[in-house]
Amino acid sequence: MDRYVALAALLVVGPVLLLLAWLVRRDRHPALFRQTRAGLGGRPFTLLKLRTMRPDADPFGDSPQSGQDPRLTRIGRWLRETSLDELPQLVNVLRGEMSLVGPRPLYMQQIQEWDTRQRRRLLVKPGLTGLAQLRGRGGLTLEEKLEWDVRYVETISLRTDLSILLQTFLSLWKRAGIYEVRYSRTKPRRSGS
Repeated sequence: MDRYVALAALLVVGPVLLLLAWLVRRDRHPALFRQTRAGLGGRPFTLLKLRTMRPDADPFGDSPQSGQDPRLTRIGRWLRETSLDELPQLVNVLRGEMSLVGPRPLYMQQIQEWDTRQRRRLLVKPGLTGLAQLRGRGGLTLEEKLEWDVRYVETISLRTDLSILLQTFLSLWKRAGIYEVRYSRTKPRRSGS
């Protein structure tokens, strides 16, 4: 079902996606940002996003803490705040690498830091949206996000997925919790990692 919805969504938003890619390219930056992330079972896949940060920014550095972060491009700030930068991930869903709902895909190297319970998030495909995004997004620490991801895996159902999709759609208008407040309760920020 994910693939059919992704295909239909791409047909509808395709012209918008092309316009947004053109706006990113207008700043003389590549339109797409590609990065290897952990998928189902920890298998690597290439995540697609519209570029929001300058090409010279550390791809594994800290997430922006505000819209004033100098690494953000002019159009990138708006794309991030509206979550439109995530639209290319519909292609990841179409390819079967992601689902519409599930834990957000994290860096491959983070898997080594997770305990047995936290690794349960790898039992499902990563998603465009999930419980962690609804429960606080950037306002949550890494540990809190992982806990919400595991709770999703433990309660997965079509009804849960439909509820998460609806709540996500409604929350997009609020633009709340986009920027990371605190990375972790115990780990230092990721700069230079």
